Amino acid sequence: MASPLTDLADHLLAEIFLRLPDPADLARASAACVTFRQISTDRSFLRRFHRLHAPPILGFLWAGGMFYPTLPPHPSAPAAHALNLAADFYFSFIPSHYRWTVPDIRDGRVLLEGDIEKDERPPVFKDLAVCDPLHRRYVLLPPLPHDLAASLEHPFPMVSKARCKAFLVPLGEEEVAAGETTFRVILMANCKTSLAAFVFSSSTGQWEAAASKGWSDLALSEGDMAKMSWIHPFILRRHYAYGCFYWDWMEFGRKKLILLDTRNRKMEFSVADLPPGEWSTAGGIAIVEAGEGRLGVFGFHGKINCDLSYTVARNKGKSPSQWQMEKTISLDSGYRYFIRDATQRYLLFTRIEASSLENPLAGYFSMDFKTFQLQRLYSDPKYFIHRTHTYIDFPPSFLSSSRI
Repeated sequence: MASPLTDLADHLLAEIFLRLPDPADLARASAACVTFRQISTDRSFLRRFHRLHAPPILGFLWAGGMFYPTLPPHPSAPAAHALNLAADFYFSFIPSHYRWTVPDIRDGRVLLEGDIEKDERPPVFKDLAVCDPLHRRYVLLPPLPHDLAASLEHPFPMVSKARCKAFLVPLGEEEVAAGETTFRVILMANCKTSLAAFVFSSSTGQWEAAASKGWSDLALSEGDMAKMSWIHPFILRRHYAYGCFYWDWMEFGRKKLILLDTRNRKMEFSVADLPPGEWSTAGGIAIVEAGEGRLGVFGFHGKINCDLSYTVARNKGKSPSQWQMEKTISLDSGYRYFIRDATQRYLLFTRIEASSLENPLAGYFSMDFKTFQLQRLYSDPKYFIHRTHTYIDFPPSFLSSSRI
């Protein structure tokens, strides 16, 4: 006999599915019958579902290749445990003489850099790969073409591995809903007199010049440029909101954001101001999407790092000029907190005991910045989150071929 539930109109079933508390519930519902699967895999439905349900925080991946799953009682713990059992986070499925390191993770995909351990002087442009450790698929990226590399003027004024930095571009709502197999990688180079960015698209399989800007064109003084010869965006925290990457620069009393707009084919660098106030450089900040196209900034004021402030832009845009203090959240006393990352819906913190001379690590926490609810993710005192990347959501289907 037909179930009364299947007799409901499709739009009513969609409204019911939107209210399921967990994406795993939607996956189970989609397996019940053809009708349920058609509704739950419809692109317009998935766009709505992704707006309402933040992807789960599944754990942290150490830069050298070790996964630390989210632990109970966090709601993501069962999915994190399953991922840890199924995935290969040692990347043994990629045949290579390299020791792969992890510079970035986005949408469940891992960006890898090839690193030869005994190489005394690492190359300016390292070999790169993008992989899906769950399904053991990967793509080796081609090297940056010689004509693009030659366009850079002194890409590393000091001997440093960080002068050229690669990172993944997040998928958009449409791409997430469609389960897109494409991806983009940005390679950013800090030159003596300018910043330059190149982008690789898996759709074309090629690198292209994306943006270039002189330090003087970013309205920085000669003194700033001298500092930027060794203080550069790649040791600063990277943020992402509304199609723009931001690097917060609060060294030497500056309160600036260096940003890269990726929303158009022709990308662009610019500089914006942080909201006014004495932001704590030790506690860190996080730039998030506050809704309606407005930016939000979380951060600490003062040296104690226990009162978290949330400031929201009054006007839309990538570099707003008017800000309003939205809320101050008092965190547990007796601890100092440090912002380590921000996702689509969550802030990630570490905290230490403020009263102890040794400042032992007291745990890793997520905070839903819609409800401001704090939840423990991990509590191993030997685990150093600053050497890891947050692993969020399961990867979409990758490429039809496992390698290039």
